[in-house]
Amino acid sequence: MHESVRPAASADAATLATLEEAARAHLFYQRGGPAVLAEQPATRDWAAAIADDQRRVFVAELDGVVFGYLELRFTPAEAAIVHQVYVDPEARELGLGDWLIEAALDAARSRGARVFEGFALPGDRDTKNLFERAGITARKIIVSTRLD
Repeated sequence: MHESVRPAASADAATLATLEEAARAHLFYQRGGPAVLAEQPATRDWAAAIADDQRRVFVAELDGVVFGYLELRFTPAEAAIVHQVYVDPEARELGLGDWLIEAALDAARSRGARVFEGFALPGDRDTKNLFERAGITARKIIVSTRLD
């Protein structure tokens, strides 16, 4: 089996849209997921996201088939934020998520970012563990409730 992580290309746009749809469906059933989905609209144009200088998109492959992705966004405040990270359940436990995070950290350092951030929903141990394996730990927990 040949595994790799690489920058996404415009030819990956349709696959990224399919993976994002699966990621959003997964989020819907997690605690806090519907709120995150409402706050973060889907990326409608992956080709534009790939070409955007304020983002980096990486894909993880097994034998040439894309099974995961990570979208990193840069802010004017020198932060690199993992906006989305997802690996298809069939390809988990193979290190693809770790490699995606490593690629994102390298991109953040190359860009001169001073802060690297991501998020994990309450109870989402897989994502929390993914970040923690890379030395990225929680610095705050945000709580909220709707008032309407």
